[in-house]
Amino acid sequence: MRTAILDHVAIATRELTHGWGLFGGLLGGSWVYGGDDPGFWWGQLRFATGPKIELLTPTGGPDAAFLERFLASRGAGPHHLNFAVTDIGEILARVHALGIEPVNVRLASPTWKEAFLHPRDAQGIVIQVAQPGGPAPRYARPAELPAPGTPCDFALAEHRVQDIDAAIRLYTRALDGEITSRGGRADTAVADLTWHNGARLRLVQAADAGQAGLGSLHFIRHAAAFSAAELDLAAGLSDRLGVSLDLLTSGTAKSAGPADSGAG
Repeated sequence: MRTAILDHVAIATRELTHGWGLFGGLLGGSWVYGGDDPGFWWGQLRFATGPKIELLTPTGGPDAAFLERFLASRGAGPHHLNFAVTDIGEILARVHALGIEPVNVRLASPTWKEAFLHPRDAQGIVIQVAQPGGPAPRYARPAELPAPGTPCDFALAEHRVQDIDAAIRLYTRALDGEITSRGGRADTAVADLTWHNGARLRLVQAADAGQAGLGSLHFIRHAAAFSAAELDLAAGLSDRLGVSLDLLTSGTAKSAGPADSGAG
C-alpha cells in the first residue's frame, strides 16, 4: 500500500514578496493555505499539476533559530522536500531498514506527526516526512500575493545526488517513488521518479559531494510562450530566492536564476 507522496518543495526566504511574485504572479500558483508555527510563517501555492511550493520565513524567538541559521549561512534557497504520509510509523520503519536514523522525530501530536532526514543521509537536502491529522490551517490569502498568472505545470524538481543508487533506494523503498526512466553514463547518471499525485523528481549524479542538493525546478506553460520581459523578471526573482528555474514553452527550456542552489 502506497502511503507517501512528494507534497511540496519548501523555500526559505526573508522576503516573501519575491516568492509571491515569481511563483504566484508569473508562474500561476494559487493560494492553498498557510499559517504561523513557532518561530516561522509558511504558505503554500498550488500549480496546474505537480507538487506545491512552500515559502518559509522566520518570525523571531528561539524557535526561529533553525531557519535563521540556514538563512545566515546560505541565504534564501531551497530548504527541504516534504513527503506527506498516511502512516509515518511504516515510513520510519522503512527508513530504518535502509540504515538511516531520522532526526527531530515528533509523534505525540494527533494533528501533525513529523520526522526529518539529515542532508548527510538524504543526498544533500533535508527531507521531511509528515502525517497530518485533521483539517489544514486556513489563513487568509496574503494581501501581497498577486492574482495568479497564466497557469503552469510544476513539471519536476531536480535533485543532484552523490550516490544515485542510494538515492533511488531511499525514494523507492522508503518514500514510494516509482522509476519511470533511467539512463546516462556512470558519471552523469539520471533517473526520473514519479508519485501517484503526479509529482516528479529527477535524480542527477553530481560530479562531487559538494554539488549535492536541489537543482533546477522545471515549470511548463502551455498557453503561451514566456516573453523576454517575463524571463528577465523570473531571472531576477529566482536569483533573490536562491533557486534555479527551467521555464519551458513549446518544448524549449529557458533557464533562470543561479546555476547552483543549495539545500539545508
